[in-house]
Amino acid sequence: MRVVIVNHSDMQGGAAIVSLRLAHALQEAGVDARMLVIDKQSDDPLVGVMGGKWGNKWRFLAERLGVFMRNGFRRDTLFKIDTGSHGINIATHPWVKDADVVCLNWVNQGTMSLKSIKKLADSGKPIVWTMHDMWNCTGVCHYSFDCERYKDHCHSCPLLETKGDDLSTKIQEKKRKLYEQVPIHFVAVSHWLADCCRQSKTMSNSNLSVIYNAFPINDFDYSRLSGEIEGIPADKKILVMGARRLDVEVKGFKELIETTQYIARNKPELAGKIHLVLYGDLHDKSLLDKIEIPCTYLGSIGSTEKLSQLYRHSDIVLSTALYENLPGTLIEGQASGCLPVTFGKGGQADIVEHLKTGYIADYKDPASVASGIEWAISANVSREFLHVEVERKFAASKIAQQYIELFNNLKTQ
Repeated sequence: MRVVIVNHSDMQGGAAIVSLRLAHALQEAGVDARMLVIDKQSDDPLVGVMGGKWGNKWRFLAERLGVFMRNGFRRDTLFKIDTGSHGINIATHPWVKDADVVCLNWVNQGTMSLKSIKKLADSGKPIVWTMHDMWNCTGVCHYSFDCERYKDHCHSCPLLETKGDDLSTKIQEKKRKLYEQVPIHFVAVSHWLADCCRQSKTMSNSNLSVIYNAFPINDFDYSRLSGEIEGIPADKKILVMGARRLDVEVKGFKELIETTQYIARNKPELAGKIHLVLYGDLHDKSLLDKIEIPCTYLGSIGSTEKLSQLYRHSDIVLSTALYENLPGTLIEGQASGCLPVTFGKGGQADIVEHLKTGYIADYKDPASVASGIEWAISANVSREFLHVEVERKFAASKIAQQYIELFNNLKTQ
């Protein structure tokens, strides 16, 4: 079987990382899997580049300009919106021509347009579309936050600051027509996202499965490491929280700050037991000054080995993200023996069984997060058990077999 996975990048962003992992997992399962991107950052031989350098750049800029002109020229929402207006016709690419199945992943920002997806379908190729955020089931946003208009009629989009029928209305209708015309099988990587899709106007009648992201379980050892690293004390309970960029709104850095302030002011005994470690890009480093418990900021961590070492020195993996589809940091931390403490607005429940393999705190409630940390400190849960739970759900070999079964079913239809 020949499969082509299409994604914007092979390394930049969570969708890129898990898409490349899937390509390798399929290869190991005997599938001739390859990956097509417009932004190649690795030297992986499985990854090919589609489109030309200047054409790709033009498509990206043209779509951004279209968004910029409709969002009131606001930079803060410029990359929270995509329209699917510009993209490559991949149907003519040799790898696609030879493929039995084409698996679309995160294909925004000039990678593929709604029109080019229609052209791909017209070529007769079975299409699987793995979704890594809410964009497929909304008008233009990747996460709807508190807005539920996508369930019926997108309009007066909060990210556009418009009134009445607007760009979100137009794109929602284009998606609805595409999904009606094109036989796409959608894959949600969490049950939360699947529920969002089933409730949406655009996708309520779509073919949909839930298959988790493939996880490289063997890259993460669960045995606890002792000793001090990077200025992190050995005599404290270590909480670790990370993201590619920590101060993006959806990652909940404001909620993290509020949690540390609550602990410092209301639970001084707890504050004396713990040490917070942060990793990832942070554009506004002055935010660190607002954290009121002992904290070490490491910046970006570039290698899986270093990340694994950090988790093995830690006890709790923390996330105060407002929305998460299937948060990789929680899976990584749990695979390394850390107990997750997190909100539940997203796919966290696919990873964390409350009070068994972690703690799901009340949404945006600092006191509840603090209670979760206290529970995790005293919980008698073995690191090996947490690792085994991740392996049971997310092992790459298991996920690959679920995709192979789906691909085979599509080929026989």
